[in-house]
Amino acid sequence: MGSSVQAVGESKAAGPLLAGATVAMGLMAGLFFAFDVSVMPGLAAGDDRTYVTAMQHINKSIENGMFGLVFVGAFAATGIAAWLQHKAGRRQAALWAAAATVLYVVALMVTMGVNIPLNNQLAAAGDPSQITDFAAVRAKFADTWVSANMLRTALCTGGLLALSRSLVLHGRSSRFGR
Repeated sequence: MGSSVQAVGESKAAGPLLAGATVAMGLMAGLFFAFDVSVMPGLAAGDDRTYVTAMQHINKSIENGMFGLVFVGAFAATGIAAWLQHKAGRRQAALWAAAATVLYVVALMVTMGVNIPLNNQLAAAGDPSQITDFAAVRAKFADTWVSANMLRTALCTGGLLALSRSLVLHGRSSRFGR
């Protein structure tokens, strides 16, 4: 009886966790998308000093608890949701959630391998009042960061689509008692 109670508990947690993972992935995809379509084009239209200064401020301000919760939560919730779907015997839902996990892991690799090092390089350029060549600082940062962010947007959007499919499959299997 203990194992069936545990299975029921896991089954009850699987749907809400999958929904939470979908929301978190959507928030991450939306954040990256917002940079693609508004923040970076808006900054690109400005001068080098404004671009560098604004990105330094953005990079500092994004380091907050809410962002950290969603950034890490998207990974944790998606991975656990995939495992719970598998454990509940929802093979297809588990595969879609696992695919979302892989897509998000790749997005994390891009973040840690490209975007964060570029952010650190930008911070290391120092206080804007001490920077003498804003064009050079911007040139080392802008194109690569923007391209990497577009990739993160695509990866998280793919993850969102995969989680949405997993959620549909979870709902269908729940209705039919599986």
